[in-house]
Amino acid sequence: MSLNPTKTATPVEIAQAFSSHRFEEALPYIADDIVWSLVGDEPVLGRETVEKVCRESAGYLADVTTEFQRFRTVVGGDSVVVDSLARYTEAGGDVSVVASCDIYDFVDGRITEIVSYTIEIDA
Repeated sequence: MSLNPTKTATPVEIAQAFSSHRFEEALPYIADDIVWSLVGDEPVLGRETVEKVCRESAGYLADVTTEFQRFRTVVGGDSVVVDSLARYTEAGGDVSVVASCDIYDFVDGRITEIVSYTIEIDA
């Protein structure tokens, strides 16, 4: 399901779009001073840098088939958590399975912080 460009999206819709790699739909709702903490890596700071990382990821994923085996959303106050398990199949047939949990904080309808935990597990 895509976000409706004619109405303001809810935090749940925005978080689900981002976590399901529909970055272009979610990017308009990112705060200028966003902090994206990719646990185990350096944080991604600022809207422009987050947009760059998202577009690079989207480019990589363009030739990859993504199948979500689990996609669960939990809402609490101004935060949304998306827990997922995804199977990625590359054009050459290589498969990886990744468990992830993204925690989104919102202020005035914009993502101000994301904390992402990801781990590749045995396919």
